[in-house]
Amino acid sequence: MQRFLLMVDRMSTFAGHVFAWAIVGLTLLISWEVFSRYALNTPHAWVLDAQIMLYGVLFMMAGAYTLAQGGHVRGDVLYGFFKPRTQASIDLLLYIVFFMPGIFALAYAGWIYAGESLAIREQTFSPDPLPLYPFKYFIPLAAFFLLCQGLVEIIRCVICLRDGDWPQRLKDVQEVDVDKLKKMVHVKDEDIAEADKFVVRQEHGQ
Repeated sequence: MQRFLLMVDRMSTFAGHVFAWAIVGLTLLISWEVFSRYALNTPHAWVLDAQIMLYGVLFMMAGAYTLAQGGHVRGDVLYGFFKPRTQASIDLLLYIVFFMPGIFALAYAGWIYAGESLAIREQTFSPDPLPLYPFKYFIPLAAFFLLCQGLVEIIRCVICLRDGDWPQRLKDVQEVDVDKLKKMVHVKDEDIAEADKFVVRQEHGQ
């Protein structure tokens, strides 16, 4: 079972890594448009639509990755103080009552939405229109990844209720924790304070 859970984690993580490159595309596109608009005086009407679609793709396809990494914001400040079994009970209830029905609705409506867009070859409302229908298929695609990851999270809740502890999940690059970093390099607060004093002395020529 653990192999299956980690396999879905890897699938979600792979999707997150692939579509994270949309950030690079957005950066290059916006930088080029700013240069073109203000330096060359040749703005492009379609660039704003392209930016919105790229950001939408990034936002939608990062959902399963964020869920796999436990990165979604939790509104309950007390959650972290609960025992694992209590956390699992709350999560399981919320996944079954809210998450899964909502994502099923997203997948169903998104598929119809994308199909209708394809049928009329929908384009953006712009002097230089872009095809919109290919991007709308990312809605049901993102829902599929979220359904798979949601199923895995439900299984994790059940395992935690049985064993009393959360099962392992795939770890990816995370924000640096300063305290953990200091432990890794064996640096204490006193050492940092002494280094600051040394720098100040050097600046004043002492």
